[in-house]
Amino acid sequence: MTVPPGSLFERLRTACTADWQAYVDHAFVRAMGAGTLPEASFRHYLGQDALFLIHFARAYALAAFKADTLDDIRAAGRGMTAILDEMGLHVAFCRRWGLSESALQALPEARATLAYTRYVLERGLAGDVLDLFVALAPCVVGYAEIGRALAPLSHPGHPYAEWIDQYAGEAYQGVAADAMATLDGLFARRGGEGRMPELIRTFRDATRLEADFWEMGWTLAS
Repeated sequence: MTVPPGSLFERLRTACTADWQAYVDHAFVRAMGAGTLPEASFRHYLGQDALFLIHFARAYALAAFKADTLDDIRAAGRGMTAILDEMGLHVAFCRRWGLSESALQALPEARATLAYTRYVLERGLAGDVLDLFVALAPCVVGYAEIGRALAPLSHPGHPYAEWIDQYAGEAYQGVAADAMATLDGLFARRGGEGRMPELIRTFRDATRLEADFWEMGWTLAS
């Protein structure tokens, strides 16, 4: 995945450099790459991330509802398909820990999970499909960036190799590239420079909430 120069995503990330770095280089991420992340932290994060993905699937359904072109509906459909594929990793991990899919869905939501997922849904409800895709972008593209950064550390026997390999893999890197292209198309049709301050605020808020999500896993916060 290469971030296209001059793309909307590049502009948003550049406007939020410090917040972005705090997210993609969080202590949780560094420890996961090194293989030193406590299993309890990873378990807590992964369970909450499964709940997170359920709400993000709802967000893509909302994007399809808000869309007014077939291309945008298809983009929302691809996003939902990617989320459901991603969920397979979480279910497989949790089954190894003796946690069924139904038990996974019944986990109580941590405050960080509530804050982030409801924020994304609120941006979609209050704004248009561009607002919603911008709110989704730090998650979708950020995980691809993190996966690619950690890929050289993955090896057989690494406790988190499966997680790293999924997000560093060609399929997920393609999901992120598609998300950035969708952003550019939406901005061309629905944007204009007057929208940039609002879009930057949304991107920054979502990025900070991503960092809070790592912190939740790192500290086992409920």
